[in-house]
Amino acid sequence: MDKPTSAEALNGLTSTIIDAAIRIHRAVGPGLLESAYFECLCFELGLVGLRIETQKALPLVYRDVTVRCAYRADVIVESAVVVEVKAVDRLAPIHSRQLYTYLRVADCRVGLVLNFGAPVMVDGIKRVVNNFPE
Repeated sequence: MDKPTSAEALNGLTSTIIDAAIRIHRAVGPGLLESAYFECLCFELGLVGLRIETQKALPLVYRDVTVRCAYRADVIVESAVVVEVKAVDRLAPIHSRQLYTYLRVADCRVGLVLNFGAPVMVDGIKRVVNNFPE
């Protein structure tokens, strides 16, 4: 299956992912460990038929040196959307910068930081783009 690249397809994917996150948050609320939300999210995304890769190793190339596993993306959905799962009181700017780095290294156009620690899930969602199609 081809990697979704249109704005419409990417927006549809992110909407589906956000819907899954909201369902999880409504069901279990804030206060669990990040690993619990991660497992729930993977389960939900599988239920709706999305292909996911978890803990995907991402390389870093510096000069002539390639570090094959410099980073690990929590979830990559349909080879197109990077999702980072958090369970913190509030998101910090570093979380968006981390995701942007993952987007560049993975050559993806959009990503989501999902903070399940937020009192209301919509307050815990941060969307980050990298050369998003117009």
